[in-house]
Amino acid sequence: ANRIDDPRFTLVDQNFQFMKNWVRLAGHKQVDGILADLGVSSHQFDSDQRGFSIRYNAPLDMRMDQQRKKTAADIINQYEDTALMRILRMYGEIDNPHKVARTIILNRPLHTSGELMDALLPYTQKGKEHKFYAQVFQALRIEVNEELEVLQSFLKQAAEILKPEGRLSVISYHSLEDRIVKDFMKTGNFEGTPEKDFFGNLLRPMAPLQSKPIIPTEEEIQENTRARSAKLRVATKL
Repeated sequence: ANRIDDPRFTLVDQNFQFMKNWVRLAGHKQVDGILADLGVSSHQFDSDQRGFSIRYNAPLDMRMDQQRKKTAADIINQYEDTALMRILRMYGEIDNPHKVARTIILNRPLHTSGELMDALLPYTQKGKEHKFYAQVFQALRIEVNEELEVLQSFLKQAAEILKPEGRLSVISYHSLEDRIVKDFMKTGNFEGTPEKDFFGNLLRPMAPLQSKPIIPTEEEIQENTRARSAKLRVATKL
């Protein structure tokens, strides 16, 4: 990995669900600002050996961290239909998750991204195949890496280690992540339900700087098409 040649910079190659511990280990109790970019690595997608991308036929792995035990193939080949339906519906926002789950089970074993795509071809719409496959792959990737649980853990820790008036900035790339960030910044919880004290004050560790997210300009999108779905939300520690 490239390192920044500056004594103030320290690279900690760790999952950010352990951020609080690593910040403490570096000798800091609180910080002025936190920026989280929730985007998946373009490098991993472009030089794909782990089955992240629908452009390559590769083993169904999808682990961001190779220390993790569970792979996408384990999910595809071992989950019962109700568990498969749950992740397809919740994380992939698939319209007919029960039929898709049933088809996966009937076509087991499936070992590569190409085999999975072939099995699910009947559920694609002509001209919209890419969107459907991307939803299925997103669901698997989120489940393998426990991405939404990790995000929730990170947000709670961010609220703890920020100094008063410190800033939390989060860039998300799909609606599931954005909803979690938005709800936490607005209400301090993940249900999005405001809780108030006896005096009617909102019980939340931070407040969003603005109600709407910051989105890329058309110029930015032309320069980098992957910026298209990015949303930046910023909150201040109360």
